[in-house]
Amino acid sequence: MQVLQWFVDLGASVMLPIIIFVFALLLRTKVNKAFRAGLTIGIGFIAINLVIGLLGDSLGPAIESMVDQFGLTLHVIDVGWPAAAAISYGTALGSLTIPIGITLNMLLLTIGLTRTLNIDIWNFWHTAFTGSLVFALTDSFAMGIGTIILHHMLLFLLGDWIQKDVQSFYGYNNITFPHGASAPSYIVAKPLNYLFDRIPKFNKLEANEASIQKRLGVLGDSTVMGALLGLLIGILAGYDVKNVLQLAIQMSAVMLLLPRMVALIMEGLTPISEAAGAFVKKHFPGKDLYIGMDSALAVGHPIVLSASLLLIPITLLLAAILPGNKVLPFTDLATIPFLIALMVPVFRGNIVRTIIGGSIYIGIGLYIATWVAPLVTSTAIHAGFDMESYSNISALVDGAVWTTFPFVWLPNVLHWFSFVFLGAIIVILMIYVNKVRSN
Repeated sequence: MQVLQWFVDLGASVMLPIIIFVFALLLRTKVNKAFRAGLTIGIGFIAINLVIGLLGDSLGPAIESMVDQFGLTLHVIDVGWPAAAAISYGTALGSLTIPIGITLNMLLLTIGLTRTLNIDIWNFWHTAFTGSLVFALTDSFAMGIGTIILHHMLLFLLGDWIQKDVQSFYGYNNITFPHGASAPSYIVAKPLNYLFDRIPKFNKLEANEASIQKRLGVLGDSTVMGALLGLLIGILAGYDVKNVLQLAIQMSAVMLLLPRMVALIMEGLTPISEAAGAFVKKHFPGKDLYIGMDSALAVGHPIVLSASLLLIPITLLLAAILPGNKVLPFTDLATIPFLIALMVPVFRGNIVRTIIGGSIYIGIGLYIATWVAPLVTSTAIHAGFDMESYSNISALVDGAVWTTFPFVWLPNVLHWFSFVFLGAIIVILMIYVNKVRSN
């Protein structure tokens, strides 16, 4: 466990190059090519983190100012995914999620119940999060382990399910995103899109990147949109002219730089994806292997970023007006792109549908985050999280993600039967997606 924890503590920018290098060698890639691919991916993730850091550093003060402008006094603080991840890996169950996830992934790949090889090991913390909450709620270590297993299985299923849309919209061949914060929103977007398609006139509204640029001209350019959204957020934050203009340029820079940083990671992934395709074609003819990656590869899309920036003030407004909500959105407002990144392909890049769908999703999520706050707080205390500045905490990632509700609520109500119930549903869907639908 100490070795695993040390490996996790290296962070994604170090873990992924090592994993990619070993994986490439197993696929018979030349050593120098494998090393360069891993190094390029590591550099790409550092670059993405720098740009996302710029996003967070720019939006953080603006969000704090907006909270003051809106006069929000909600008493459950959104401490954000970095704290949630640290809390998850800081519990007794934390590090166990990694060997469980790897073993389960290999087993399901072998028996053909998944096609997703999830190498995004750092983000296994999402399953540790739900497992730790169940442990805190039921005081059953075994139930916590069972939750981790089911959560992993669900993410492998979602990785298989969403891959075709990921490939079609983002253009990533044989790559998918079994990401605990992103993949669940795909399931919510499907029925919403079905509903949107049946609303007269609204179903004819085109609001994708191409149509926006066509209608708005230079104003539809992603960097210009970033600047305009920065101006809007700065004004809502009550900034003076100087700070409004600075935020506008910073948001424009994020819109320009993030897609280019993603392209750097794809440069490193291309030879690995090709080698994986050749390996599977040779040893498993007629089958596909999907490489599970961090959805950071998707958040650089202009529609994802534009919709996310507009959703920041909307989320604060929802927090203020929704009766019964107690969560003050704060740290994770900058990570809204991760929450909606896999809604966008379902809505075919339509920014209006994405904003409406994202608002519904986050609005419901605020209630889930409120409900789970006592468990997050108690888990944080047991994990040794510094609570001096807080009395009650939660997080949008993963506190507001819908998967948290059934995985945490059902074991408390149905006890062990919940694992049979959820497990049966997931396995049936795995068989359908990988055995029936693919034939």
